[in-house]
Amino acid sequence: MSDRAGAGRPASSDRARSSDRVASPASGLEARLAPVTALAARTRNAAAASDRRSVVLVDGRSGTGKTTLGGALAAELGAQLVHLDDVYPGWDGLLAASTAVVEDVLGPPSGYRQWDWERAEPAGWVSIDPAAPLVVEGCGALSRASAPLGTLRIWMAADDAERKRRAIDRDGAVFAEQWDRWAAQEESFIATEDPASLADMVLRS
Repeated sequence: MSDRAGAGRPASSDRARSSDRVASPASGLEARLAPVTALAARTRNAAAASDRRSVVLVDGRSGTGKTTLGGALAAELGAQLVHLDDVYPGWDGLLAASTAVVEDVLGPPSGYRQWDWERAEPAGWVSIDPAAPLVVEGCGALSRASAPLGTLRIWMAADDAERKRRAIDRDGAVFAEQWDRWAAQEESFIATEDPASLADMVLRS
């Protein structure tokens, strides 16, 4: 799951195919934020070269720092920010949210249907400006269908034990109970889409 808070889901605090894959030399928050200025510049350059708006797709398994990096990039770019944690239709919704990224968030509707975690049902529609810069973060953001629509594609990685420690420390008992259930969906998505191979770079936290 992502690193955001909400009823019925984990609570939290703030928190490639190409040859230029990047592995950060350190770990933790500073390492995740260090490349933000350079990543934003690269995003702007890619958008200008393609004559399209900036669209950053940040993917990775739980506990890798997607939300931290996505938020920092959105702030640096002055971009809209979509957390897939707001889109997943429940604990079994990774694939559905990945489809929504392509068909709704990056598609003609330019928006997404929120999920009400407390009521366990769909909530209101959130519109997105189709012309403004956009950052989408969450497992499922980077797929074979969404990759061509992005101007910068990032896969975040971390040691499995460290990922789990971070996630459970952050989110507590709720996510601990759902860890295996969610991890199975991540594994299935990765096996089908191989998002790391679609990324312009891999950042290790």
